[in-house]
Amino acid sequence: MASGDKKGIADAAAYRRLALAMPGAVEGSHMGAADFRINEKIFATLAYARKGLGTLILTPEQQAMFIAEAPEYFSAAAGGWGRAGATLVRVDAPESVLAGALSTAFHAVLAKQLEKKSAVNNSSGSRKKKS
Repeated sequence: MASGDKKGIADAAAYRRLALAMPGAVEGSHMGAADFRINEKIFATLAYARKGLGTLILTPEQQAMFIAEAPEYFSAAAGGWGRAGATLVRVDAPESVLAGALSTAFHAVLAKQLEKKSAVNNSSGSRKKKS
């Protein structure tokens, strides 16, 4: 194994460690690649780990911000996934960059879950009140 390969493995291990540091985050697998979830929803993956990339689930606005601020580390995923906010991040980025990006993805997915739960609770509450 070349020394570059060892660095890539170390970078992926750091990405994994940082993802799992999010409160309640768990590791799973999606299509044979490691993913990181909160309440069963993916917020990050290592689907492109062999290419030195992780994937973050961001909003399109968050994605645009990360790409504008650090294009050397971030890029949109291909196709519709990218247009929807799926963002590639180099796992060799500084840990502070990875930690911030993973936290943003984690909180974006968590916020979406809370919005959905709130909408369900509001709609079921309005059905109960009809007489």
